[in-house]
Amino acid sequence: MSTGIEPTITLTESDEWWIARDIETGVTSQGKTRQSALENLDEAMAGYRGEGNAPSDEELRELGIDPSNNTSGARDESDIFE
Repeated sequence: MSTGIEPTITLTESDEWWIARDIETGVTSQGKTRQSALENLDEAMAGYRGEGNAPSDEELRELGIDPSNNTSGARDESDIFE
């Protein structure tokens, strides 16, 4: 999906990791190679834009999250995103 806006990305190396960061949004990801850091940033940006699928109950359990206690609200309802 194209927004028609050219992203501004920083790409830095720290120890054995490459860190890719979208300046406008602050979304950051990493990878063992430059290419994997950029690919991971693409995936993180897709999630930031609301693309993708919600995790299944099975996936939540694999991450140690109890689906029956997992709640979330809109970003505009949370003080964290101010």
